[in-house]
Amino acid sequence: MSDLLEKCAACRALLDEEDLFCSNCGAEAPHDRPDREFADGQLMSTHNFDCQGCGASMSYDASAQTLRCPFCGSEKLEQREDARALAPRQVVPFSINRETAQKIMIRAASKGFWRPKDMSERAVITKMTAVYVPYWVFRARTFTYWTGDSSDTPFGARGDWCPMTGENRSRFSGLLVGASGALTPTETRSLCPFDLSGGVATDQVDLDNVVVEQFRVPRKYARPLARRGLEESERQTCARYIPGRSRHVKVNVRMEGLTSEPILLPVWIMAYRYEDKVYRFLVNGQTGKAAGEAPFAWGKLAMIVAIVAAVLVGGFVLLLAAGAIASMF
Repeated sequence: MSDLLEKCAACRALLDEEDLFCSNCGAEAPHDRPDREFADGQLMSTHNFDCQGCGASMSYDASAQTLRCPFCGSEKLEQREDARALAPRQVVPFSINRETAQKIMIRAASKGFWRPKDMSERAVITKMTAVYVPYWVFRARTFTYWTGDSSDTPFGARGDWCPMTGENRSRFSGLLVGASGALTPTETRSLCPFDLSGGVATDQVDLDNVVVEQFRVPRKYARPLARRGLEESERQTCARYIPGRSRHVKVNVRMEGLTSEPILLPVWIMAYRYEDKVYRFLVNGQTGKAAGEAPFAWGKLAMIVAIVAAVLVGGFVLLLAAGAIASMF
C-alpha cells in the first residue's frame, strides 16, 4: 500500500488524501493530489453485513454459516450492497484450532483468586467463531532527543536528582494498531504480539468462507495511535539510559519513512454463559494468548469482608474486656 500513496517531498512520510500538511514534518501537502486514497488492486469486492446489535461491519459467505454476529452474538444482521473495501496485503493464518482455543479460554477465565471455583464446570460456550480481524502494521525510523532526572547524582551534590539529556536512533517494524470497529483498542492491544513473519499472501487463505471484519479505522486515524505507541516505546528505551532511578523522562521524537500496510490477524471470539450472564473472550489464533471478560467471585469478597469484620469486632470486644478488668484493680 505504501508505494501507491503519495509521500511528503521533505521527509517522505505518507500523506493521506485529507492532509493539508505533513503530520511528521509540517511541510505543505501538494494541492493537485488525486481524490481517491487507494489505487486499483488495493480494493476488493465483498458481501457485507452490518450488525444492528454492536455496529460491527463484516463480510463472509452467507451460505457458509448461520447469520450471527461473532462479536456480540446478535442475529440482527442487515445485508448491505456489495461494496469495494480495503484489501489486506497479508494474512496470518490460524495455528490454534477450535478445541485448543476452548481449553485456553476455560483455563484463562478460571485463573485467579477472584474467579468462581466452579468456573470451569459451569461455564458454557454459547458461540465460538474464527474471525480475521484487521490491523495496521506500521514501520518507521525515529530520531529522539530525550531529557530526564537521575537519582545517580555527582559526589558532593546537594540535590537528590541530577538532570540528564541525550539522543537515540531506532528503527521500528511490526507496530500493530487495531482497525476493528467491534473490538475495543484495549482488546486489540491485549492480543498482541503476533508473529508477522508467518504472514502469507491473501490468495493462500480461503477468505470467502470465513468471517472477515472490514477495516473500520482508516490509516489517517490509526497514524496518531502509531505515533503515540512509538513515543511511548522511545520513552521506555531512553529511560534505560538513565543510571539509577529515573523520573520526568520526556522525549521529542522525529519520525522518518513512516509506512503502513493493512493485514488480517487470526482471533477466536467466544461468548460463554455463567449464571445467566454472557461474557466475551478472545484468543489469539496464532499464539494462544487470551484476553476477555470473566465473572467476579462476589461470594469470596463477602466472606473476606465478614472475616475482617469479625476480627475487628472481636478485637473491640477484647479491648473492652481488658479495660473492664483494668478498672477493677
